[in-house]
Amino acid sequence: MQASPGQVIQAGEVPVPGEFFIPDLCAPRPVFVMVLLVELLVLVYTLTASNLPQFNWETLALCSLFVQWVVLLSASALCGLRRLISGFSLPLVSLCCLLVVLAVTALSSFAAWHLLPFFNDGTGLGWWLLRNLLVAAVLGGIALRYFYLQQQLLVQKQLELQARLDSLRARIRPHFLFNTLNSIASLIVSRPHEAERAVEDLAELLRVSLQEQQRPTLVADELRLCQLYLAIEQLRLGERLQVLWEVDPALLDTPMPSLILQPLVENAVYHGVAQLSAGGTVRVSVQRQPDAVLVVVENPAPRTPARSGGHHMALENIRQRLQVLFGSLGQLRIDPAGDRFRVELQYPLQVPA
Repeated sequence: MQASPGQVIQAGEVPVPGEFFIPDLCAPRPVFVMVLLVELLVLVYTLTASNLPQFNWETLALCSLFVQWVVLLSASALCGLRRLISGFSLPLVSLCCLLVVLAVTALSSFAAWHLLPFFNDGTGLGWWLLRNLLVAAVLGGIALRYFYLQQQLLVQKQLELQARLDSLRARIRPHFLFNTLNSIASLIVSRPHEAERAVEDLAELLRVSLQEQQRPTLVADELRLCQLYLAIEQLRLGERLQVLWEVDPALLDTPMPSLILQPLVENAVYHGVAQLSAGGTVRVSVQRQPDAVLVVVENPAPRTPARSGGHHMALENIRQRLQVLFGSLGQLRIDPAGDRFRVELQYPLQVPA
């Protein structure tokens, strides 16, 4: 599922829908949709009940008043009962909702029969009530079925999204592990003590990166991963690798998609600094924009870059994840101009509750 431009999914997590399938009928959008659909049904009924040259505006007005009253009152009742019945089983929830709609229809029909003579067609109160209850039962059943199918479709789409995100994350880990083990292997013979320390850093890094998150990952978590990785690389590269951090402290507790910053830093080291005999400085910036988080990773670029598909694979991976999570609001921009290689990553700002 691709997030719409106005929709923001919690960074690093995919929302897991609950069992309750009735939407929040107090929200403005569902109320507007219900009012519009019901009015269209009343219009269709009025067109079939009156001749077109003599369109019965009274029928349209009074039927609209009655039906909208029933729908809005039923929606209000279901909204109030939503939390109470949300833990019930699916058949019991459906039965409760249907009984609420039928009760509201019966009371409204009884009141309309006595207050509005227009509805007294001579067939008697009993038949009037029975007709309205049958219509309410049919339409209520259709609405409940629609809500259930809509919720099942949402569950399926979110599971597909979770599987896609897991697949994209899984592609990053072997590539990262391969590069890190190569760095450690280069230290074993010449600097065994530093190699041992690098293995300890790698163990901590893997523990942090592979553990199942019970909460969305934060900017502080991703920075910690980068620091562990850079500590290993600095053992190998020494003074050739310098790091400049420009991080807004106010963003440390802001959500950030997991394993999205470390691959950029890894690319900056592996395809930039490590390719230069003199080394260079990797600049990592995490700043707040008016409504977004802006991440910039910049590194020196060799004049003749080494041929490697891993560089583009990681960038394309990140681009796809941003697209899946944030739609058009998540952006990845690459600027390889001059002797510097600059990557900008931007996604909607989310302030933790």
